[in-house]
Amino acid sequence: MSILSLQTSLEPLSAGQRLALLAEEKGQVVFTTSFGLEDQALTHLIAERSLPIAIVTLDTGRLFSQTYDLWAETEARYGIRITGYVPEATALEALVQRDGINGFRQAVVARKACCGIRKLEPLARALSGASIWITGLRAEQSAFRSATPLVEEDRERKLIKVNPLKEWTRQRLVDFIALERVPYNPLHDQGFASIGCAPCTRAIKLGEPERAGRWWWEDDSERECGLHAHGANPTNGEVA
Repeated sequence: MSILSLQTSLEPLSAGQRLALLAEEKGQVVFTTSFGLEDQALTHLIAERSLPIAIVTLDTGRLFSQTYDLWAETEARYGIRITGYVPEATALEALVQRDGINGFRQAVVARKACCGIRKLEPLARALSGASIWITGLRAEQSAFRSATPLVEEDRERKLIKVNPLKEWTRQRLVDFIALERVPYNPLHDQGFASIGCAPCTRAIKLGEPERAGRWWWEDDSERECGLHAHGANPTNGEVA
């Protein structure tokens, strides 16, 4: 199915219906979760319908203890196994030896090198052989992500990327989590809107955008790890 036809088919559907349709597509369908509210909602929709969609996560080695606890709780709640991909040991050891354990705070280039080893390389292995990649991106999350499309082409990874919750507001998401009693990270109740690695995440202040707590010491334009890079979608010129 072409990107345009897939977008046309998915657009009028609910998030659950979108996932069910994607599960019928040829090839391997992979959903990457970081256990945020969006990802927990998608995991619930996939697991409750027993959809043949692989659920994977990137275990950077620097996650909050609460995130690891939620990982285990989610598997127990839904009777599933979430496959974790970890950084390549030799590359990680070399990075820490060169930059120090928290060297990512010294410069943007150092932080992006850390993300590259802890996230991008494991993601490449997680998506190897996949034809469709499902994410929890939402347009409301930040100015950078405001142009998030429902369907896009990831040229670098040679697959189709789908963001089933792209038009969901945070309130809609919170209401869904509460209504369906979906397990979630208790850090959300402490002001953490977007949760990544522990050293790179803080609670946000009143009025700040959702992702203001990620790499907060950097300029706004730099606050992405590279998982969702600009220039991957030829249909509208921008990505999430």
